[in-house]
Parts: sequence; structure tokens; C-alpha cells
Amino acid sequence: MIPLSVLDLSPVTTATPGSAALRNSLDLAQLADRLGYTRYWLAEHHNLASIASSAPEVMIGQVAAATSRMRVGSGGVMLVNHPPLMVAERFKVLEALFPGRIDLGLGRAPGTDPVTSYALRRRQDAREGDDFLERFQELLLFERGGFPENHPFRKVHAVPADVPLPPIWLLGSSGYSAELAAAVGMGFAFAHHFADYDASSAMLSYRAHFKPSPTLAEPYAILGTAVIAADTDAEAERIALSADLHYARRAKGEYLPLVSPEEAAAYAYSPADRERMARHRARLVVGGIGKVMDRLRALIATTRAVELIITTMVYDHAARKHSYELLAEAFALMPRS
Repeated sequence: MIPLSVLDLSPVTTATPGSAALRNSLDLAQLADRLGYTRYWLAEHHNLASIASSAPEVMIGQVAAATSRMRVGSGGVMLVNHPPLMVAERFKVLEALFPGRIDLGLGRAPGTDPVTSYALRRRQDAREGDDFLERFQELLLFERGGFPENHPFRKVHAVPADVPLPPIWLLGSSGYSAELAAAVGMGFAFAHHFADYDASSAMLSYRAHFKPSPTLAEPYAILGTAVIAADTDAEAERIALSADLHYARRAKGEYLPLVSPEEAAAYAYSPADRERMARHRARLVVGGIGKVMDRLRALIATTRAVELIITTMVYDHAARKHSYELLAEAFALMPRS
């Protein structure tokens, strides 16, 4: 089977506040390292009551220090929220401390609502529209020393200067993201777990248009998908009730902590809620491990993914860990002592 990795959003529940959610992330990361997962990525989201992962650079250092084998990175740093020089320096520091184990995943969206996005950027040079590409080019110019002689940034160096940036991955949920990753010759991770865009179209387009670069000779496409695995189909469906309600509320702009499966079962769903949940289930893989593997094999075949990165948003931390244990066994990962 192909390599398996973890995308962690540090889910907050009605029983698990944000501080405990972050500690749960460290616990899950140590388990994933022992089970043989390839990489562990931390997300960046802001002002969401359901997600504690707001500072991936901080958590990357903590996770890397608590593990020994996995690559650890951002899934991703939302570049529009940060000055490129600051991103370069933070990740050079991480690479210096954990050489060969850090990934820099970059996202185009702010990972929050418009007002919070403004609060994040109000002390920066605010621009109208999408300036991701400009920021991305500036990040690369700092790394490669590519500013022209008369540019004011010509003598500005991201430090530590003797450490290269870790591998850059472009994250996306659209055809544009796939085309950009292909054009610049970088790794691509597609967010199938929330994208409305067809995963196969994006992944195959990336492969078809990939141009080799000094950092990557062949296309490398990771598929991000949401999975809830359990010992039986019935148990997985029970656990997934929390995720169903979470999505129904999120579609209405209600970003609340995840509730228990019992509370979710008692919720008064409207017909519109149930329709939204049914659409979401097309992107969410739920079941006993046999059913889950059938779905994942089909996704791998249609997208030609060379790696899966799995996110699991459930109420119970033990159930989340068990889901990753079942996947590790099914994918025949090599456990580490």
C-alpha cells in the first residue's frame, strides 16, 4: 500500500477544551510515530470554536520534539496571514532544530472568516484581492537570493542563513491550486475532505502538467481525506454522528465544539440539514475497516494518489486513536519501537 500520514486540526469538543485538544495532538502524534505513519501535519485555523490548531509552527516544534521518525509540517501555513520573511525564518529555525524532518505546506485561504482575516493582517501592507502568488514569489526570492540589485530586499536574509527551507508543498481544493503546484514543480496536497472540486480532476491535472524543478523531479500528489474507522460499521456510524452534526452546523455558519454522538443523535435536524449531511458523506469515509479500505482503494485508483493524509474529527480521543490504529494495520505500516 501507499504511505499514510496524519492531518491534525486539534478538535475541540464539549468535553475537551482547546488546551486539552492540543495535548491530545501530542498524544496522537506519538502514537502515529510508533505506528509508522510517514508525516504529521498541523493545520492553521483562527476564531473557530471547534479547532484549537491556530499556530502550526509552534505545534510543529512540539510534535517534532516528542517524536523521532515522522516528518512534521504544516497542513498548512496560510501564507496570506503572514509576512513571507517571517514564514521563511520560522521554518528555517525548525529545519535547523529537526534537520530532514520538517515540511512547509502552504495554503492560499486565510483559514477563517473575513473579519478575523483582517485582524490578522491589519498591521501588514493590506492589499485588495488574492495576493497569495505575490507572497509565494517573495518567499522563494528570500530563499534563493533572487531579488535584483536595486531591490530594497536584496540584502535581507532569512536566518539561520546556513539552513535551507524545508520542502515546500502547495495545498489546495481547486483546479487552480493543482495547476500552480504543477507549474512551479512542487509537491501537491489536495483537500478532498472539504473540497467541492473533483479530486480526480485536480490530481490528474497536476500530474499531466507537472514541470520538474530543482527541488522535485517527479510529481508527488497527496490526497487529504476524512476517515472514521471503527471495529464495526455500526460503531463507526455511531461515532460519525458527531461529525454529521458538526458539518450541518458549519454549513449554517455555526462553528461550535463537537458534541457527543448521543447529543448529536437527539438533535432536531431540518430537511436542509439532512441534505447537507448527505452531501458531506460523499467526502467522508465511514465504516468498519473493510468498508473503509474499499472506499480508500477506489479513491487511490481514481486520483492516482501516491500518499494519503488522513484527518479524523470525532468526539472521543480514544476513538480517534483507534481509527488510526486500524488504518495503520490495514495499510501494513511498519511499527517502530
